[in-house]
Amino acid sequence: MQITTNKINSANAKINAAITRNTLDNNIEKIAKQLSKEAKVPGFRKGKVPMDAVKKQHGDRLVQDAEAQALRDLLNVGLKEMDIAPDTLIGEPQITKFEKTDSGIEVEVTIATRPVIELGDYTAMIPNVVKPVVTDEAIMARIEELASAQAPLINIEESRALIDGDTALIDFEGFVDGVAFEGGKAENFSLRLGGGQFIPGFEEQVIGMSKGDEKTINVTFPENYGGEKLAGKPASFNVKVHAIQAKETIVLDDELAKKMLPGFEDANIDMLKGKVKEQLESEEMSKLYNDELKPNLMEHFVATFTIDLPEFIVEQEIDMALNKKVREMTEEQINELRENDEKVKEMRETFRENACRAVKATFIVDALARAESISVNDQELMQTIYYEAMQMGQDPAAVYKNYQESGYLPAIQMAMIEDRVLSKLLNDKIK
Repeated sequence: MQITTNKINSANAKINAAITRNTLDNNIEKIAKQLSKEAKVPGFRKGKVPMDAVKKQHGDRLVQDAEAQALRDLLNVGLKEMDIAPDTLIGEPQITKFEKTDSGIEVEVTIATRPVIELGDYTAMIPNVVKPVVTDEAIMARIEELASAQAPLINIEESRALIDGDTALIDFEGFVDGVAFEGGKAENFSLRLGGGQFIPGFEEQVIGMSKGDEKTINVTFPENYGGEKLAGKPASFNVKVHAIQAKETIVLDDELAKKMLPGFEDANIDMLKGKVKEQLESEEMSKLYNDELKPNLMEHFVATFTIDLPEFIVEQEIDMALNKKVREMTEEQINELRENDEKVKEMRETFRENACRAVKATFIVDALARAESISVNDQELMQTIYYEAMQMGQDPAAVYKNYQESGYLPAIQMAMIEDRVLSKLLNDKIK
């Protein structure tokens, strides 16, 4: 077997080989000899089956196994010649040429490996992180918001008009073209003004009404309203106000703190302010990280590091982007592509830049994760997917199975690793 190797760069290599007929015949003999010791052929005792009988019974299988063995051998020899460790291979080697001739088989194997990335002093690229400042006004506003959400509604006995933020107990009945419509009537309905529960314009016209008032409110259903019979139609509602309710007045004292911090016996207003401050700081930091620092840091890494990209991984990324685009196209557009190979090639190329960036980012994150000893195991991956599914009210097991069958788990795992890596690097720079 004649082998020629070509290590193109740190991420791509090729092995060209001529597998001779003699090599294949020798492999067939070895495999047949081993099989003769294990095969069960009628008329022969186990271990005493003649080679000719084995070859007759397993002819096609022997040829296939002999070819597979030759491919494994040439791969091992080629990797050793190029000093490529098997554990650095990405995916399965691609057989890009396999031509049978009278003298043997002409083979070309394309190999992708994890590219070498010289990280250098990557921590020097990370900016110092300054914690956002949370003001006393923001803290008090959040406490008032939380307390208000828990405060009970009380009836307003004084005679006054409804204002934004009040809750009105109303009867209403709606009409379109003078005809009452299904679902347009209710009694003693609790409507919080300013909450956006009703059709745009409805709540605004209830504001200013007083207890006992009756009024006809005119509105127009939105064009995108769920019911086709009502979408875009003008409507009138007869409305009567029965009662006005408002949140009980909040007193910001130690008693409120005890209610809002039930797990702390010594809770007081200062402790409550401290807890709310921590929460606001966490929210602001999360927003700063996700909206600005993490994306900017990743873009900086991608722009700074120069690495070799595995060609077939880039092509796979382009194919995925192309397939996603095709799913968004009309049948007519798809048919145009089927009839024009050049147009398909042109479209594929439009995704190359983003594909290269995505693949590059993935390998940079992988290198940084190794340097920082950060990983996400299968159990953590499953727990994250289960938790998010439960938060969305979905069946966790079904969601996980769907991701698994669709091949999304590696991408989700890498996204989790990227988040942990960037968070760790930024956390180390917090002032």
